[in-house]
Amino acid sequence: MTLTVKRRKIAVKKNNLMKSRGLGDTIEKITKATGIKKVVQQVSKATGKDCGCNKRRDTLNRVFPYQK
Repeated sequence: MTLTVKRRKIAVKKNNLMKSRGLGDTIEKITKATGIKKVVQQVSKATGKDCGCNKRRDTLNRVFPYQK
């Protein structure tokens, strides 16, 4: 198993420990696990514009919360 695969498995395990409050948290976990979030952050850094990920996550959590 390569180092990258091991790191992804560890990241997925850590993400699963955090309970999702809503849809936004779940989407964030998926984008982290697939590497999309890292690419978006690099593009955001290169362009100097905020991607709006945190605001989008919070809005989705508020609009689509998971029931307790």
